[in-house]
Amino acid sequence: MTKTIAVLIGSLRKDSINRKFAKVLEKLGADQFKFVELNISDLPHYNDDLWANPPKSVTEMKEQVAAADAVLIVTPEYNRSFPGLIKNALDWGTRPYGKNVWSEKPCAVTGTAGGAIGTAVGQAHLRLAAMNCNMIVMHQPEVYLTWSDEVFAADGEVTNESTKEFLQKFLKSFNSFITKVS
Repeated sequence: MTKTIAVLIGSLRKDSINRKFAKVLEKLGADQFKFVELNISDLPHYNDDLWANPPKSVTEMKEQVAAADAVLIVTPEYNRSFPGLIKNALDWGTRPYGKNVWSEKPCAVTGTAGGAIGTAVGQAHLRLAAMNCNMIVMHQPEVYLTWSDEVFAADGEVTNESTKEFLQKFLKSFNSFITKVS
């Protein structure tokens, strides 16, 4: 059975390597998952006063998360943490009180960067934030990926066989995790 995954990408840039990485995972996991990218670019900064007339971008995001079987967060690392736009989306999703759309959703966190340790530190911070939103976070396997044009072709194909196998293992583990905790 295909599972619906709400995908939260922590970069707004069109040519972001994390956006490309999310597309790689989508392609590799097409037999297991239907990825639905959450549009967080239109979310205003969190403001409790806006609940009187919630922005459409907020209600749409919350509806997509509610309909999903799980959440995949693909994040860059900014200043040894994760981007504020992800925190903003997490905050909108947890409110108003008692209507936390993230609660008890299976979640995996991953990301890529040009550096040797990928997004390891940012992911560690993000896992904690996701747990504080009451998501059920998968901790293993972890994917801290160094983005390289030698590993990923322009069309999104993984050209390095060991990397492809590793990412397929990650996706298979995520699928099993979702089934186990759901």
